[in-house]
Amino acid sequence: MARVCDVCGRGPQFGNRISHAHNLTKRRWNLNLQTVRAVVNGANRRLRVCASCIRSGKVQKAA
Repeated sequence: MARVCDVCGRGPQFGNRISHAHNLTKRRWNLNLQTVRAVVNGANRRLRVCASCIRSGKVQKAA
């Protein structure tokens, strides 16, 4: 399953791990994804949402 936020569509970012000898190997920064029960079009659904969307209020949690 892809590590993508269901709300904003953000995915992992890629870059290099740099050693002391300046050897480059690929690495990735994953999102902080949380499984949340949210209200979508009046129905409760289970979404995988990043923590920044939860904090900014883009997701209305189900009671």
